[in-house]
Amino acid sequence: MATIENKKPTAKAPAKAKPAKANAGKFTAVVGKRKRAAAQIRLFQTGSGKIIVNDKEAKTYYSESEFNLIVTPLKEAGVEETTDVSVKITGGGKKGQAEAIRHGIAKALVEINPELRPVMRAKGWLTRDARIKERKKPGLRKARRAPQWSKR
Repeated sequence: MATIENKKPTAKAPAKAKPAKANAGKFTAVVGKRKRAAAQIRLFQTGSGKIIVNDKEAKTYYSESEFNLIVTPLKEAGVEETTDVSVKITGGGKKGQAEAIRHGIAKALVEINPELRPVMRAKGWLTRDARIKERKKPGLRKARRAPQWSKR
């Protein structure tokens, strides 16, 4: 018969502490979506008005028109100079990404201040645009386009 020895559990090595980021304060985390674009947003209530998208400044990442889409909820709430926004975005094109970020920022602002909900709802920024490309079906050219029919 085999004997079982009592082994003391070994303590795990302590996890290495991650370096503190510039904005390691309180934030509101939200996900904004549009079509295939998904944006993970962290809205910091204190800051200097920086918007960082995928570790780059939003002004360099997007064109002027797309950047204006992103900041409109912040301007409407009157907090564009006092909040920082950090975004990780995947999928979609530049305009879809910008609208996904706008959706997420609006959701975060409403989460912080519920009185902004009617304003954001009226502008349509709280509604997720779910239109995505339909998948191709077998036997068809595209999602719905059938091959051309020939009589003979």
